Amino acid sequence: MNTMLCNVSGIRNKECKTQIKNALDKIPGVQEVGVNLVSGTVKVDYNEPATELEIKDCIENAGFPIEYE
Repeated sequence: MNTMLCNVSGIRNKECKTQIKNALDKIPGVQEVGVNLVSGTVKVDYNEPATELEIKDCIENAGFPIEYE
């Protein structure tokens, strides 16, 4: 199992949280999604065939830019 943690901007409320979770749940291989409203992070546990790039693209396509340090 792989784990990915992203800092994401624009997560303001429960609806945003649900939107991200629903988008990521459509990716084959994604096991668990955790969205933290306070810290603005998204944690994803996944297996193949899901990839880190696919997960990042999915979050950004849902309208939530990932903050790269």
